[in-house]
Amino acid sequence: MGKQKKARKYATMKRMLSLQDQRLKKKDRLKPKKKEKKDPSARKGREVPQHPSCLFFQYNTQLGPPYHILVDTNFINFSIKAKLHLVQSMMGCLYSKCIPCITDCVMAEIEKLGQKYRVALRITKDPRFERLPCTYKGTYADDCLVKRVTQHKCYIVATVDRDLKRRIRIEKIPGVPIIYISNYRYNIEQMPDDYGTPRF
Repeated sequence: MGKQKKARKYATMKRMLSLQDQRLKKKDRLKPKKKEKKDPSARKGREVPQHPSCLFFQYNTQLGPPYHILVDTNFINFSIKAKLHLVQSMMGCLYSKCIPCITDCVMAEIEKLGQKYRVALRITKDPRFERLPCTYKGTYADDCLVKRVTQHKCYIVATVDRDLKRRIRIEKIPGVPIIYISNYRYNIEQMPDDYGTPRF
């Protein structure tokens, strides 16, 4: 019988000695890692989010006239499209004095939009708008608004952005109402019963 042909193996690697092999010299060997023994007396700490003292169940005691309203970029743009006066329409919705607040992130976002949105930029520079310095390290305005609302519960968020609305509701930030635009006027969202499900 003839000699059987062996198929050549592709992508085979040369076998290498591990750095802990006994055949290597002591100075070339890798030192074994020492396992740290866990202290059985040390207890694992569990963080429980503390509810803010301003909330009495779902009722936010910090909300009251004059209302401070955090305004989002797209809310201003949609207000211009719907030909709504920002401050007057807010006062018509809430039947009280309103102070629209704008963060540095939102201002930067409007400035980045360029010449097309110069009307929005002129509206935000109105002296009735309160300018809030931004402590958030980043350029995304939605993150900045969410962080500010979680820290201070004294704001109402004015936005048309579905993602931002969902974030405020899903992250279960209690006691934060949302103002949105529908049928060419401002509406305020009812406070949810169980933080996630709206009541009717």
